[in-house]
Amino acid sequence: MMEKVLALDKAYPLPLLGAMLEKFPTNIEPAVWWPEQRRRQAKGLDRKKSWNGWNGKLEEEMTEIFGVIRKKDKADYLRLGGKFLKLNKFLAISGPVLTGLAALGSAFVGSPNHGSWAVVLGVVAGALASVVNTFEHGGQVGMVFEMYRSNAGFFKLVEESIESNLTENDMERRENGELFEMKVALQLGRSLSQLRDLAASSSGKGEEDIEEFASKLF
Repeated sequence: MMEKVLALDKAYPLPLLGAMLEKFPTNIEPAVWWPEQRRRQAKGLDRKKSWNGWNGKLEEEMTEIFGVIRKKDKADYLRLGGKFLKLNKFLAISGPVLTGLAALGSAFVGSPNHGSWAVVLGVVAGALASVVNTFEHGGQVGMVFEMYRSNAGFFKLVEESIESNLTENDMERRENGELFEMKVALQLGRSLSQLRDLAASSSGKGEEDIEEFASKLF
């Protein structure tokens, strides 16, 4: 339970223990709200013989789904999160700068030497500052970034769930293969046949050749 609390505290911008996250992180990482799982060495299975609902064919299918999630879905949300992070940085800097220019211009209003340009500077900079602040706070740009980061975290959780089952050597400690396949399909908003078709269509393809995203929900 303590590991879960610490993971939640680290994942979200309103932490439980009072240590604030970095507002503008250097690297965009998925939000991870679960404890770190131990890595194990993968063990291959026979394609026909089944152990706890698992066989080689299902392992190959889950491996392909794992690759699509990592290369397409998670990568896309991290890319979008990076764009909104840059936009949020730009707005956070330009808002105060424009407000300062507007205040500077208003300070020189009435001056015989600088009156005309001071009025223009004050009006234009004040109007732009108002637009920037309204867009930043009214548009919740920072929360959009957090939304993309959390979505990437969801796909990372599905990734780790698949990986932890594939690398578990004790078949009895794995989730039942048939139920796990159904769970992954539901998490991605697909039927079992659609999940299998996705795995088959992405088999052996590189990142640029994969056209379809794994999830149909987001």
